[in-house]
Amino acid sequence: MRTVILPSGGTPFISFRLMFETGSADDPPGREGLAALTAGLLAEGGTRALTYEQLLDALYPMAAGIGVQVDREATVVYGTVHRDHLDAYYDLLRQVVLEPRFDAKDFLRIRDDQRNAIVAGLRAADDEALGKEALASMLYPGQPYGRPAEGTVAGIDAIGGADPASFHRERYARDRMIVGLAGAVPDPFVRRVLDDLAALPESGAPRGTGPRPDAGDGLTALVVTKPARACAISLGHDLPVTRAADDFYPLFVAGSYFGEHRTFNGVLMTKMRSDRGLNYGDYAYVESFVQDGSSTFPLPNVPRRRQAFTIWIRPVAPENAHFAIRLAVREMRRLVRDGLPAQAFEETKEFLASYSRLWVQTPSRRLGYAMDGAFYGRLGLVEELAARLPGMTRDEVNAAVRRHLDPERLRIAIVAGPEHAGAIAEALASDAPSPIVYATDTRPDVIEEDCEVAVEPLALDRARCRIVPADAMFER
Repeated sequence: MRTVILPSGGTPFISFRLMFETGSADDPPGREGLAALTAGLLAEGGTRALTYEQLLDALYPMAAGIGVQVDREATVVYGTVHRDHLDAYYDLLRQVVLEPRFDAKDFLRIRDDQRNAIVAGLRAADDEALGKEALASMLYPGQPYGRPAEGTVAGIDAIGGADPASFHRERYARDRMIVGLAGAVPDPFVRRVLDDLAALPESGAPRGTGPRPDAGDGLTALVVTKPARACAISLGHDLPVTRAADDFYPLFVAGSYFGEHRTFNGVLMTKMRSDRGLNYGDYAYVESFVQDGSSTFPLPNVPRRRQAFTIWIRPVAPENAHFAIRLAVREMRRLVRDGLPAQAFEETKEFLASYSRLWVQTPSRRLGYAMDGAFYGRLGLVEELAARLPGMTRDEVNAAVRRHLDPERLRIAIVAGPEHAGAIAEALASDAPSPIVYATDTRPDVIEEDCEVAVEPLALDRARCRIVPADAMFER
């Protein structure tokens, strides 16, 4: 077992992160969603000795919990507790990992919840997430990376009561595990944890070869229809660069310059929200990004063997969808062609050097980043940036952008009302002008630029633009 131990005498808390390198990429064909269901039973299914209700009752006096998150490549069991309750808390955590209950009643409850998360949640009520998952389905068609970690409706329905226990036995193994502890960790306690976890199988079932991206050339669009007053749009293409590669770090700087998440530092946010008021947010990423709760920060422990460059256009009015896509593509073309301006490059480096420190404010988050570093064979992301940013050059960043980003192979996913879908698809395919009309006074330089944006060529063939109802997405 690999270990990441970050002791600290400045806190009375101990944080646990037990990361297993298994996720929805390991779902058996026909039972898509099994990894997530297994993780759900760990989080909300009790232990051999305790029902879930009894487990909650035992945790309540400690003001602590045991959480589980699952993604394509990793499942993490995590929690934080005051040192006064360490022994009692750890005994519960140990049972959750080593002795899960897998009760039939809990299985049915969690399977129903997981199915509803797709049917009543993702497809019906979360347009932004639906757009992102629709984009993933275009980047990795017919593969685990191309569907939600929750699986598919048919896959969830096909999972039998004995399947989670089998998945746990075959995939939760020591050779796939990174053990993380941070905070007020007593030295003998680490040995105790490792001795207990030695009860897991030594090795897990072999992993697959990893995702294979859609290799098609040219822009491709997918319009997903559902009742919607606005259009949520996601664009992107596959990116074979992860934190394991040297090129990732200059690309990360470029991504921050282009569209740092929920800040006004990015080009997209300036052009689309500040200058034009199109929507409330426009961001870009060079790796999978999951927001950590209500913060603006990324969730750690979402590592992947392959990444994607993506642009999120938060919902815009249907009449502005074509214009918004054109503007994003135009700015990406400009980024690749011209690179980062000298002043913007220096400002972005300075911003990231400070902002990235906020990502590791707690022992648990520091631990998460350090464990991600272990996954990729690097330091944690914040440490890597601190080491690399001072010596990074603008030429290095712009060269990485030209090597890896290509606006001419973007995939475009649009969630739109059925009454607008046909018009949007035809407009994209015809390259018809898409002028924008403002309800308030707008700066003359913006209006002048709009004339160019409105005719920015996309060259998207009609045969490469599909319309699919949301109810058909992730059905099987």
